[in-house]
Amino acid sequence: MAFSGFDQNVVPSEMNQVIPLAKKDSPARIKMWLTIGFIAALIVASFIHLSVNPLDILTAPPTMLTFMADNFFPPNTEIVANSLPVIIETFFFAVIATYVSAVISFTLGILMSERLNRHAVVRRGVRYFVAFLRNIPVIIWGSLLVFIFGIGNIVGLIALTIATMGFLSRSYAESMNDIAGERLEAMYASGASYMQILVHGLIPEFMPAWLNWTLFSFEINIRASAILGMVGAGGMGMLINSQMNLRNFRSASMLIMILVGMILITEFTVGFLRRKMT
Repeated sequence: MAFSGFDQNVVPSEMNQVIPLAKKDSPARIKMWLTIGFIAALIVASFIHLSVNPLDILTAPPTMLTFMADNFFPPNTEIVANSLPVIIETFFFAVIATYVSAVISFTLGILMSERLNRHAVVRRGVRYFVAFLRNIPVIIWGSLLVFIFGIGNIVGLIALTIATMGFLSRSYAESMNDIAGERLEAMYASGASYMQILVHGLIPEFMPAWLNWTLFSFEINIRASAILGMVGAGGMGMLINSQMNLRNFRSASMLIMILVGMILITEFTVGFLRRKMT
């Protein structure tokens, strides 16, 4: 006896749809659990290799906060007047390094771009050179240049410029590749010279990306200029490091607060300029 309203043809078709889905889900779930297990095993192996107790990580922040409360506060405001020249140096480090490297990186970006450089050998050579610059941290550049030239502001400036060139060249090249190619191809086809293509085809479309990447790099360089001082490459970092070594923690605290304030002001200003440009 068949039930009324029951279509025997519906059930098998629905079952045929469900069963393959279940089969497809199974390998995906196995892969997910294998990935989670691998990551968990990697974390455990890392703790074991480093001989670190995970509980120490949980107890470290209260100890750090207690030490800072006892030794870093209240900050010593008397150091501000004497440190003003160094604070200004830190800002100008970032300005010069950013905009000198921006000019050089524009040329390197063109040479790296597949749309603007048809010579594959040159393009790959420049890419490898930029990758070399980009993959060496700025603190390593600073340490190397201090060893070569000695302690001084020029060392920090060169290190920042080199590191920024590696970052901006890659960013510029990617932005150039994203520019719509139809306009450039049309200019090629109409017989425009290479300089005409750059001036009238590339630059008008590339300028917003150029400004965005350059301002973002300037924001990064404010932080990096302070870090470079830790290895004797000038700027506020060197002054902070010297105060820490002398255990003048309250003076170091004041300098750190000024540095954080500079970074926040730069970040808000850069964000405001980006919103105005878009």
